[in-house]
Amino acid sequence: MPTVAATDRARGVSARAARDAVLTKAVDLARAAAEEVAENPQDVGEHLGTVAEADRLISHRFACTMRGYRDWHWTVTVARVPRGRTATVCEVELLPGEGALLAPQWLPWSDRLRPGDVGPGDVLPFRSDDPRLEPGYVPTGDEEQDAVAIDELALARTRVLSPQGRDEAAERWYRGSHGPTARGAVAADSECSSCGFLVPLQGALGQVFGVCTNEWSPDDGKVVSLDHGCGAHSETDVAAARTDWPEPDPLVDDLHLEIVSMLQDAARDTTTDPAAEPEA
Repeated sequence: MPTVAATDRARGVSARAARDAVLTKAVDLARAAAEEVAENPQDVGEHLGTVAEADRLISHRFACTMRGYRDWHWTVTVARVPRGRTATVCEVELLPGEGALLAPQWLPWSDRLRPGDVGPGDVLPFRSDDPRLEPGYVPTGDEEQDAVAIDELALARTRVLSPQGRDEAAERWYRGSHGPTARGAVAADSECSSCGFLVPLQGALGQVFGVCTNEWSPDDGKVVSLDHGCGAHSETDVAAARTDWPEPDPLVDDLHLEIVSMLQDAARDTTTDPAAEPEA
């Protein structure tokens, strides 16, 4: 924290600089320097005043009239030597004001990268401290043990997925468009866990996720959660839709008559069965 004496000295220097008539009156010199740096002389507007930077050092401020540079100003710093009567231009800058539109704060590529940004032919720089990975299998020198780990378990990789990387992937997949909260999954009648087209993953991720292999599903070739679902489930069927057409009325043929003699039929029945009596 500055002391009282230091504050008083700073105020004294600022007061002397503000009373510097040589530098304060060098408005034309400062304007000419700003117009020389600007693309067009018309980009330098009215004089906005002076700011005392230090002893024998003053900055002149001019409005910027360029389109898109609202509340920006040209700052021209002039100085003079001790006991000198001539002002000299030190630097010319275009500086933003309080209401100026500025670019967002710069972020490294690892923070700016978003899913889908990497296209064909793009290569990401190597990241040695990626928390999503951890060192893989290191050969022990035992031929039998190394053969099992490298040939059978396929652990011969420099780095493998770390618990943090696995948890982040599981969280991202489960909350994404292939999890249980997707619109298609909410509308589905059955879950992927009972679908014949699901291929479960191995390891810890296989307890929650699998890969869809149904070419008619919108999730074909994608990782889906076991409680996801869609309309292409292997055991579902479309309910028979009721037709909107009215049922036809029965047809009656008035021109065709079938004559039936009940007495003749009864006589035939009596001949076949003597115990039967013909009906009247």
